[in-house]
Amino acid sequence: MSARNEISDKKRIVIKIGSSSLVHPETGKLNLPKLEILAREVSDLKNRGKEVVIVSSGAIAVGKASRGIKSCRTLQEKQACAAIGQVILMGIYQKFFAEYGQTVAQILMDKKTVTDTESRAHARNTFNELFELGAIPIVNENDTVSTYDIEFGDNDRLSAVVVALIKADLLILLSDIDGLYTDDPRSNPDSEFIPEVLNLDSHFMDMAKGSTGSSFGTGGMATKLIAGDIATSAGAEMIIANADDFHIIHRLTNGEEIGTIFRANPKEEFALIDYLEKM
Repeated sequence: MSARNEISDKKRIVIKIGSSSLVHPETGKLNLPKLEILAREVSDLKNRGKEVVIVSSGAIAVGKASRGIKSCRTLQEKQACAAIGQVILMGIYQKFFAEYGQTVAQILMDKKTVTDTESRAHARNTFNELFELGAIPIVNENDTVSTYDIEFGDNDRLSAVVVALIKADLLILLSDIDGLYTDDPRSNPDSEFIPEVLNLDSHFMDMAKGSTGSSFGTGGMATKLIAGDIATSAGAEMIIANADDFHIIHRLTNGEEIGTIFRANPKEEFALIDYLEKM
């Protein structure tokens, strides 16, 4: 059976949505039609018997837009915008998911949540209990209190940490690019698309660029490949695909040949704490 055929059998799925995929680029305000589609797609996965976690960026971007702020100059401004935006974002998620009979739950995490043994166990137990209750956890970094030494820095890596923490089967990174290329296709028209990665070794890691095409996001391809290293080493498949149309979610989970799939490469010696210490 091919990797794509196996995708439809995945039970526990983490979907990461970047800031640029949630807001209108002209204003930074939430793209409500896209969010409604996201809620419908994820609700249908739940109806198919899947357990789904959404790792959602967007709190700072939404907070800035709501206050008419173009950029955050200080850490305090960033954290204040995150506090405002997170409430707005979760309110919209709650409204849309409720229309499809789903309950959402907010989980805010920082690196301390998973580096501390007791906190890590509590976090895992909370996720498992939410699954038992039929809820959809919506995760974001706790930007309102995070400082440099305890932050993940981007939600690509956070989503992979969640995958490893809850032993998910599949990580879907929805971004502003179709998948992995040999070079940045926005600047190099001769770059070649890579549909499948069997082993995420240094050859592929060296292809990554530390930039992103969006003014709203913090992660580029480099962070996505770091996420891939964590997720595949923990035993999950990972797909990078374009978030332009959230209908892509059911197409991906049905096994269509879209995006770049990174095959699971579980390591017996895998320990999440080792990866966290290198972040």
